[in-house]
Amino acid sequence: MLATMGYITPEITGKLPGYLSPSAGLKFADIPNGLGAISKVPAAGWAQIVAYGAFCELSQDQSAGTAAAAGDFGFKVLTSSDAGEKQKKLAAEIANGRLAMMAIIGMFFQDGLTGSAWGDWALYTGSPLRAFESELGVQDPMGFWDPAGFTFDGNSENFARRRQTELKHGRVSMLATMGYITPEVSGKFPGYLSPSSELKFADIPNGLGAISKVPAAGWVQIVAYAAFCELSQNQSPGTPAAAGDFGWKVLTASDPVEKQKKLAAEIANGRLAMMAIIGMFFQDGLTGSAWGDWALYTGSPLRAFENEKLPVIKQC
Repeated sequence: MLATMGYITPEITGKLPGYLSPSAGLKFADIPNGLGAISKVPAAGWAQIVAYGAFCELSQDQSAGTAAAAGDFGFKVLTSSDAGEKQKKLAAEIANGRLAMMAIIGMFFQDGLTGSAWGDWALYTGSPLRAFESELGVQDPMGFWDPAGFTFDGNSENFARRRQTELKHGRVSMLATMGYITPEVSGKFPGYLSPSSELKFADIPNGLGAISKVPAAGWVQIVAYAAFCELSQNQSPGTPAAAGDFGWKVLTASDPVEKQKKLAAEIANGRLAMMAIIGMFFQDGLTGSAWGDWALYTGSPLRAFENEKLPVIKQC
């Protein structure tokens, strides 16, 4: 939290007047904001920072069971004579600290690549993503986002292959997500899934439980349909299908701009569906339903600490 405020405050209020180091003729105004300051602050300045950190660490008894061990150092802002109010304040501090840890890492990252904690990403001239920043799937506000670094080699052939894979995974995930949701909303088909086995659609549980219930012939049909989708169109590099355009009316248009918009929306929806289906699998596997009550996950290793007061933040 201190580091985050250290980035923000000079940008909003300006820097202190006068000298940071009179002996070195170094003014506060000469110190850049952010990571650039590391090499500019003199050794004596770093010694003072370390000494202050040591004072904060050693000036109170923080052994197990003490108030300081639970975060209460007696600061007026973070304590209270009312036990309930104090607990609320200390819990808020933990939540704010977690947010600040994410914020400062983001500032370090952006500062290191652009020269400023809120620098324009266009300044990151060495970005290996520039080779693909005009490609389909560049979504505002992230732009071309590749946190795993798959495109850092700039290989357009690898990019095209991975983009095709992403499109297919997204489509499968959208179908799977709808497969979870639809029976819950509209109910299941009437009649038999397998008349020879006297297996009704109503007998098939929704979600992962269906895997062991659907007969082998059903899985053959599913695999055959996937193979048809895969092989029924030419998807070699440079074809419309390779870019996701299979000619479906919903996802194509005679207007190139409109078509681009629809295909970009499909990628965004596919990415969302990939996250959604993994979440459904996870929750289904642990609770028995894609939107099961987490109280049903009786084997949770977190139960040992679920009655703790400070770190348990609402909605988490």
